Amino acid sequence: MNTAEFVERGSSIWERVTGTQTPPPWQLVVGTGVVALVLVAFRPTWRLLRNIVTIAHEGGHAFTALLTGRRLNSIRLHSDTSGLTVSSGKPYGPGMILTTAAGYPAPALVGLGYAALLGAHRITLMLWLTIVLLLIILLKVRNVYGALSVLITGGIVFAVSWFGTDTAQAALAYLAAWFLLLAAARPVVELQRNRAHEPNSDAFQLARLTRIPGILWVLVFGAIAVGSLLLGGRLLLADVRDLPWNENGIAASVLENGG
Repeated sequence: MNTAEFVERGSSIWERVTGTQTPPPWQLVVGTGVVALVLVAFRPTWRLLRNIVTIAHEGGHAFTALLTGRRLNSIRLHSDTSGLTVSSGKPYGPGMILTTAAGYPAPALVGLGYAALLGAHRITLMLWLTIVLLLIILLKVRNVYGALSVLITGGIVFAVSWFGTDTAQAALAYLAAWFLLLAAARPVVELQRNRAHEPNSDAFQLARLTRIPGILWVLVFGAIAVGSLLLGGRLLLADVRDLPWNENGIAASVLENGG
């Protein structure tokens, strides 16, 4: 790709970022949801893709630290899919509480935000916001594995958004939204299962900071994950629900295409 083609492609991308895209076929919307469910439920794929959830989790800590006036020092992502975000400021008070509480809800809320953008048919904007957020996180990552995780994730999103077809972009966007919405609850279940053996968990730290039992924080995290999934799923499936369906449950668009 020469300079002129690069500039032309960049201009086209900008027009797409600021505009809306044609909604994808309902089969893609539903199909990516099914694929995301399999990726979350199947242990080998979950072990690998849980890194994406960790990026969102630590990003939640990091962005909340900045929003509450704390100084963000570093982010670390580890090969066992754990992570650590370090910020400076008062070791107590609202800023510390909000920063500590932001990790587990972050994947669900990011997925909900993605669903809202996709429901508004802003596929390209959603992909490029993802790239921007990953670049910001990358600036504070302080270990090699973490940097590679963020770079690979961002590289895939960039490659698809820059070179991919409209269908490929829509597939990645909807898959990412479904994955985060469906995946958000699993770490909360793991948190409760291992809470007694992890004295440094977010729930334990929040119990120490607020005097509210850790189990209540786990329930709050779970409620946010489930609520985000229900609302996000409704947003993602809005166009599917609006299709004209016949008495046999087949979309009219399928019949018109000879399906």
